[in-house]
Amino acid sequence: MVTLVIIKDLIEVASNYFINGIIPKSFKKSIIIVLCKEGKKNYSLLSSYRLIIFKNILAKVLKKYIANIILKAIKEYRLFFWN
Repeated sequence: MVTLVIIKDLIEVASNYFINGIIPKSFKKSIIIVLCKEGKKNYSLLSSYRLIIFKNILAKVLKKYIANIILKAIKEYRLFFWN
């Protein structure tokens, strides 16, 4: 039941973005955390660090949802041929 409500709202939000051609700024933002790699001799090198990037979850869900719609249309209308 909850899934149906979420899907309905997700479809409404995605449709609104497409109709208006607007992508919210919050979808483009990410949080980046920099971690030092253990055991490196020289921490002045970029390779001594690891980046962890947290992207907006709603943007990821919408992207996956839209990709599934596109894939379904490609298969239904046979726009690409693969085995």
